[in-house]
Amino acid sequence: MTTTPQTTVDVRTIAPRDRHSLIFGTFSRLLPGEALLLLNDHDLKPLYDQFLAQYGGEFRWEYLESGPDVWRVRIDRIASCCA
Repeated sequence: MTTTPQTTVDVRTIAPRDRHSLIFGTFSRLLPGEALLLLNDHDLKPLYDQFLAQYGGEFRWEYLESGPDVWRVRIDRIASCCA
């Protein structure tokens, strides 16, 4: 059995203005096959739209928990189609 290396980022205590740069910076350092586990205090749909615009088919997004107090999302880095 293999496990996927995973980095956890809990942004609930991070200032809102700093959250996206932390999330995108952390994701950009992941290798294909690694994942980011993200914890937040509200739905992450706007962030998903930003990921889609910036990374297209290079990620997989999975809600693990959808509120009302905590949202947990697993974001897998997958190989790009043209790399």
